Amino acid sequence: MTPQQFRNEIVLYCQQHGCEENVIKYARFFKEGYKGYGLSTPQAKELVKIMSKNKEVTLPLVLDAMPLLMQSGMYEEVSVPIMVMDAFAKQFSPATLQAISSWFDKGIYNWAHADILGMMVLPKFLIKGHVAMEAFAPWIVSPHKFQRRCVPVTLIKILKTAPSYPALFAFLEPLMLDPEREVHQGMGWFLREAWKRQPLETEAFLLKWKESTPRLIIQYACEKMSADEKSRFKRTVKKGS
Repeated sequence: MTPQQFRNEIVLYCQQHGCEENVIKYARFFKEGYKGYGLSTPQAKELVKIMSKNKEVTLPLVLDAMPLLMQSGMYEEVSVPIMVMDAFAKQFSPATLQAISSWFDKGIYNWAHADILGMMVLPKFLIKGHVAMEAFAPWIVSPHKFQRRCVPVTLIKILKTAPSYPALFAFLEPLMLDPEREVHQGMGWFLREAWKRQPLETEAFLLKWKESTPRLIIQYACEKMSADEKSRFKRTVKKGS
């Protein structure tokens, strides 16, 4: 199978199962704009299953096909191959991560694609020992906001086994002053999940940053706290303000 044939199979399924009502519904969640076929979640999962079971589909094929798939800007032509990659997690390598990193120059243009990567694909690099956390250091200073967002979202998946939360916080600390809302959401989400497992260590980090980090990060991080707990992370009201 060639990259073009791989794309053709995805497009054919999407054209046969797309829904204009879903396109209109999904568009509400993408302020950057949304182009798609309108597959439902079950339909998208079914397409991923079909492609993953096709013996002609390989990890190198998916990686080679992604630049082609990104050209149309259609949502499913990017999301489906990303999910297909999960079937090849044992074959991931540092070179695979480098290939994924290049996608942000071409077509990872919304939070949903970033989160599919961060929740499904990228954690496998760490969990299976393909790379160390430091391999994501260049992502933290990426010019692409969705690549930066991927880092805290990815690290959510290793909170259960991480030996040191302070080490994770130190690694992500540059993002506490990131200018982009989408990154604030990713950081807040990570800190909320960290607080559920290690509240004392997470609260110490939040107290360190409560006066200077964007409030959206604090808002997300404190979402599951009681009102009394949240009050500790309000900014200090300056006299005369």
